[in-house]
Amino acid sequence: MQQIFNFIFKNSHKLLFLLLLAISLSLTIQSHSFHKSKVISSANFLTGSVYERMNAINEYFNLKARNEALAIENARLKSLLFNAKDTTKTILPDTIRGVKKINVIVSKVIRNSFNMPENYLTINSGKANGVESDMGVINDLGIIGIVENTSEHYATVQSILNRNSKINAKIKKSNHFGTLQWDGRSTGFVQLIDVPRLAAIRKGDTIVTGADSQIFPENIGIGTIDKIYTDDETNYFTLDVKLFNDMTNLGHVYIIKSKEKEEIQKLESESQQSSK
Repeated sequence: MQQIFNFIFKNSHKLLFLLLLAISLSLTIQSHSFHKSKVISSANFLTGSVYERMNAINEYFNLKARNEALAIENARLKSLLFNAKDTTKTILPDTIRGVKKINVIVSKVIRNSFNMPENYLTINSGKANGVESDMGVINDLGIIGIVENTSEHYATVQSILNRNSKINAKIKKSNHFGTLQWDGRSTGFVQLIDVPRLAAIRKGDTIVTGADSQIFPENIGIGTIDKIYTDDETNYFTLDVKLFNDMTNLGHVYIIKSKEKEEIQKLESESQQSSK
């Protein structure tokens, strides 16, 4: 306390000057509208700048929550889209179990390999979330892979950048089918093999999932044709497909749960048993 008094006594002239200056400025501002408006304008500018920066900081820290909310909303919209066979008709739920034929589960990639011959992803959803083996995994740009193994809260996904991956795909404009696989070279390209020579194709054509796939809904994006090769032995085309997705940078994904797949597999199994 004594140090405070000593400081005041020592700087009394300066403190008195600052006090009188503040009083004079206050009286000038209060008695002149022009000066008052200028001060208010400056104060608004300063406080506005501070609030703007504070809001930007808050928005930055809230990005995670907003991304989660957007991912959930996207999943809901995708579920509606996949079930809308005819957009002019009302989308009716499956009244047997109270769910639609195709459900979408939101998840997030927590580990991603892309520089191996057989690449896998790990996602933070598992059996507790309804995730099962052989479910398709996509994001907003296109297909990612297929669920292989699940635990209670996590699952591993066989990436499309896996030499064992084989997915039914087609040329969007012509509906000619082929098998999508990866040659193990570039992370930005996969190959569509066994495309008939009769198919009218050119560079830039879009490749999407085919109707023959029991894992993915039809017409999910994959990529565009970059190069066309002819296999003289088989008389088929092999296409280099440039992926829509950057497989080295993945965030939120959507897991597709289709009841139609279970129905088809059950029907095919019954047909095989009856033919024996």
